[in-house]
Amino acid sequence: MKTLDVITIGRSSVDLYGTQIGGRLEDMGSFDKYIGGSPTNIACGTSRLGLRSAVITKVGDEHMGRFIREQLQREGVDTTGVITDPERLTALVLLGIRDEDQFPLIFYRENCADMSLTVDDIDEDFIASARAVVATGTHLSHPKVEAATLKALELARKHGLRTALDIDYRPNLWGVAGHGDGESRFVESAEVTAKLQSSLHYFDLIVGTEEEFHIAGGSTDTIEALTAVRKVSGATLVCKRGAQGAVAITGEIPATLDEGEAGPGFPIEVFNVLGAGDGFFSGLLKGWMDDEDWPTALKYANACGAFAVSRHGCTPAYPSLKELEFFLGRGIVRPDLRNDAELEQVHWATNRKGDWSNVRTFAFDHRLQLEEMDGYTLAKGGEFKELCLKAALQVQGGQPGYGILCDNRIGRKALHAASGTGLWIGRPTELPGSRPIEFEPELGPDLGQFREWARENVVKLLVFCHPEDTAETRALQEERVKRLYTAARRNNLEFLLEIIPSKVAPTDDMTTATLIQQFYDIGVYPDWWKLEPLKTSAAWANAVEAIERNDPNTRGIVVLGLDAPEAELAASFEVAASFDLVKGFAVGRTIFGDAARAWMKGEMTDEAAIAQMAERYTRLCQVWDGARAAATKEAAE
Repeated sequence: MKTLDVITIGRSSVDLYGTQIGGRLEDMGSFDKYIGGSPTNIACGTSRLGLRSAVITKVGDEHMGRFIREQLQREGVDTTGVITDPERLTALVLLGIRDEDQFPLIFYRENCADMSLTVDDIDEDFIASARAVVATGTHLSHPKVEAATLKALELARKHGLRTALDIDYRPNLWGVAGHGDGESRFVESAEVTAKLQSSLHYFDLIVGTEEEFHIAGGSTDTIEALTAVRKVSGATLVCKRGAQGAVAITGEIPATLDEGEAGPGFPIEVFNVLGAGDGFFSGLLKGWMDDEDWPTALKYANACGAFAVSRHGCTPAYPSLKELEFFLGRGIVRPDLRNDAELEQVHWATNRKGDWSNVRTFAFDHRLQLEEMDGYTLAKGGEFKELCLKAALQVQGGQPGYGILCDNRIGRKALHAASGTGLWIGRPTELPGSRPIEFEPELGPDLGQFREWARENVVKLLVFCHPEDTAETRALQEERVKRLYTAARRNNLEFLLEIIPSKVAPTDDMTTATLIQQFYDIGVYPDWWKLEPLKTSAAWANAVEAIERNDPNTRGIVVLGLDAPEAELAASFEVAASFDLVKGFAVGRTIFGDAARAWMKGEMTDEAAIAQMAERYTRLCQVWDGARAAATKEAAE
């Protein structure tokens, strides 16, 4: 049985993308970091489209190599074929966007890790586990990596796999252009043409731009070049034509490209052409591997290419399958896709990483409640939050589905120590108790400090609000919520909105649902909702319906504790757990309150405080898990 659909082989790198648009690469002041390299991009792009993808490559034994491996795993790409090279560094690429035609880039690939692939790195059983192998042209440019690539292709033929080539011609990576010519896409070279033509017979599908077929065919006349390729390969040839779309040629080369099979194009505004070909190939592979006809496969490819040229970065621009289906069903609303709010929401919501279908959260982001305790000092508060983290990690035990809420004002050390532990991490932004909302000063007057947050931190905002609020109060709070939400999204941070109406005025079964709708109405789409325990199933049903009606792709809901006794929390969990959208809880003082009061006064040791909090956190996790299991069993019956 095949466990993989596609294995790509070749380049992997860390792309450092200049964030200033329109400037020279010399003048870039900051960069966004993504994974890159055509095979790596294609593996991610196809994974997003629902194919089971893997990549064979090498990375360095350092931070950037670990980043590539971890990001591939987050993208759902099998990393069995990602080998760590202890001697070489991971490749880097510096890129910029000058305009829609100019994209300066520098490849840092001198003796890099992925160019050290050898035939010994190609495992026959791994190749045989897939349905297709995809190679890219760069790894045909040097004897050692060429031998590894050809071995993979020979094994693919032996085991009946499909084979595909992305010509991916980069002249400077073939040694026919200088380091400063990374932007160049075509330099004539008889040596490169001969090398490519010696390998083209391995492939069932060959994809390239007109310029790439020029190098493969040895002629700057596209039809002549395609004819030369056809003489050495019976593959389906897919020629990309930029704004004119692409054509597939399965048999004899026609007199003009217009006679090839084509799919519909998408007239959109070009923002960034880098990575467009890899997005195109990802969509094409989705159609090809699903045995669609070529016009359909090309439709997928053109759409994925359109997404790529409209956004910053390569892999981050590629669509999920849900997004592709949404786009093909709805069509183009505005040509600058990156500014299409509805489409961008689908893109964001369906490409978030991590499985948080269960989130048992120890909330110790409290500030005011600690500051009011006897014996509190800022230093002691910080030390206590480190104890809270230790208790959380003890309960987590390296398992998924656990989280914390921790602030930066008192809990800075704990917050930073939590990064990389596998915990879900929520971080508050509001001044405790403020109504209307006031933000923590650390965010800055323009909320610019989000750029310093760890990407795994979830922006958490608590709003005391009620449908009966005055128009002035509602308008002020909504403006601030929208501003914070926009800033969080701009910095690629997930957003959790906590609403507590019961502290403002009496509530009924529609109160929370009404508030949820009000926030969606102003264009706020939280990744997470944090709701107080609702008293009835009807209230929960109304809240869940309001969320799913507006955002079917939301992460979900966590239930807060409000310092309730365990028995009361257990009763609220029993009601909430019957709704699939409720993913867990976020409880604090019920877990840490007694320990904090005793520890602050010197009446409890560190060890005793950790033990008590871990025991209480464990019990709440067991209560939640029991409630969820009971609800699941009841639903099955």
